[in-house]
Amino acid sequence: MGRRKEIGILPAGEGGFLVDRRYKGQRVRRRGFSNTSEAKEWMIAEMEKVRVCNLSGALEVRYFEDAATRYLADYANKPSIETDIFNLRPVMPFIGHLRLDQVHDDTLRPFIRARKATMRKVRIGRKEYRERPLTNKTVNLTLAIVRRILNLAARSWRDEEGRTWLVTAPKITMLPLTDSRPPRPLMWSEQRTLLPLLPDHIASMALFALNCGVRDDVVVSLRWDWEIYLDELNTSIFVVPKTHVKGEFEQKTDMVLVCNSVAQKVVDAQRGKNDEFVFCYRRELGKTSKTDQEREWKPIETINNSAWQNARFNAGLGDLHVHDLRHTVGMRLREAGVRKETISAILWHSNDSITDHYSVAMVREIFDGLEKIKDEGGTWNKSLQTLIFESRAKNVHKVSTVKRKTG
Repeated sequence: MGRRKEIGILPAGEGGFLVDRRYKGQRVRRRGFSNTSEAKEWMIAEMEKVRVCNLSGALEVRYFEDAATRYLADYANKPSIETDIFNLRPVMPFIGHLRLDQVHDDTLRPFIRARKATMRKVRIGRKEYRERPLTNKTVNLTLAIVRRILNLAARSWRDEEGRTWLVTAPKITMLPLTDSRPPRPLMWSEQRTLLPLLPDHIASMALFALNCGVRDDVVVSLRWDWEIYLDELNTSIFVVPKTHVKGEFEQKTDMVLVCNSVAQKVVDAQRGKNDEFVFCYRRELGKTSKTDQEREWKPIETINNSAWQNARFNAGLGDLHVHDLRHTVGMRLREAGVRKETISAILWHSNDSITDHYSVAMVREIFDGLEKIKDEGGTWNKSLQTLIFESRAKNVHKVSTVKRKTG
């Protein structure tokens, strides 16, 4: 007579075993057991905890995997949910099987060590890559989601008795950003070199970002039905829905994007191409397009594509990030003497909503501030950061000139 199969214990690949069982309405689940005896011992102990909880009225035993599933279901409509899934995936083998009260700094350390040992390829040339370890900022993206889930479990999610899933959320310590790459603003001379090297559709978006200061994902997502034309200023504003605004989902509001005269010309040049999206692209004749459908104007997924990377390499700008365009706007506004409050409104560092607080007068103030950075006329008060970059650029130019002469 064959050996009786233990209910809830299953093979999990690579010779291991998985516990997955429902007991008194609760799920008892964990993977990573080397044999069935070990799995059975753990399962019996967890089932006893569930039984005691039911008798005493204590909190239901819940695992981080259950909480992560709840989070992804509740925020399925969040624009960045795919990014959250991507950032959650590497931590699940380390804490997915743990009870919520077992997730804290100590149990997260193995995950942090593993991620810091992971190497990524960084493009440094047209076909040249270099391996670098993941930065603390990348690891923090995952830790922030873990912290968010634990906070929801301790404050918002409740069982049928009205009790929270977790008594108290532990403090999840973020890693220090000592290894992060500092912002790299774009000099005006570099801008004049870079933009002609970009394809027209990428150059248009880059120029728009350099005159508005919004993040690249907002530029890519910009829609015509967000536009409001102001006759008083002879320019457009775009009321960007809060789903496209970075920050805590519950605290976000619709925000205003104001076009200066340069950005307005960029927008006007896009009219008539696509009925929904402002920035779009179509294949050129004589290349890979074969049908009229392939020639249609279609939305663009990202600015940071191979064309951007090739152009920055050919311009000698190293690893210039698309997000550096936003830092460039902030630096130029400061150099032009724009008020700190106006800069905050332009860069969306304030919590004010266009529909709640903004007036035409405030929009005019933002417009006037952005007009000061449409050309080099606003660099009368150069920042120390600009002077440092200009000095470095001159030294690089001298070195390259000497090499060419002695080469």
